[in-house]
Amino acid sequence: MDMKEQAEVMTPPKMELSLTINGANYELQVPPTKRLVTILREELNFTGTKISCEVGRCGACAVQMNNQLVNSCLVMAYQANHASIITIEGLSGEELDPIQRVFLEEGGFQCGYCTPGMMMAVHALLATNQAPSEEQIQEALSGNLCRCTGYGGIIRAVQKAISNNNQK
Repeated sequence: MDMKEQAEVMTPPKMELSLTINGANYELQVPPTKRLVTILREELNFTGTKISCEVGRCGACAVQMNNQLVNSCLVMAYQANHASIITIEGLSGEELDPIQRVFLEEGGFQCGYCTPGMMMAVHALLATNQAPSEEQIQEALSGNLCRCTGYGGIIRAVQKAISNNNQK
C-alpha cells in the first residue's frame, strides 16, 4: 500500500451535518464522531462555548440543543444532525440578554470561564420555570462547576433575574 492509500484508509469518513445555530443554518462535512463543542469552536468560531473537563462534568460547554441543556463535549456530530442549537452568543442581540445583564450587575462571575455554561443553564431553567425556588436554582446549576467559588454572586444573579422577570 502506498502513502496515498494509507492516508485514505486512516482518514475518518465524513457526513453532511446540518445544524441551525442561533437561528442561522449551517452545512458542514465532518466525521460523525466529532464533538459538537469542537465543531462550534473550531469549525464555526462560536468560541463562547468553552472546553474544560471534556467529560461532561463541569458544564463549561453547555448549550441548548432542541430546547434541552446539553454538555456539547458529550454530543457527537451524528447526534446533533438537524438539531437547533443555542449558544451563549445566541442569547443576546443588540442588547445583553437579561440573564447576562444580571450576571454583570451581581458579580455572577470571577474569572468568567464557567459563565457561558452557567448562563445557558439559567436560561434553560427560566424557560421552563419562571419562579424557581433556591433549591431548584441550585439543582439547575448542579452540572456547572465554578472553580473560583463564585456561587454567591451566581445565585444572587439568578434571583435578580427571577425578580426582574416577575416585575414585568
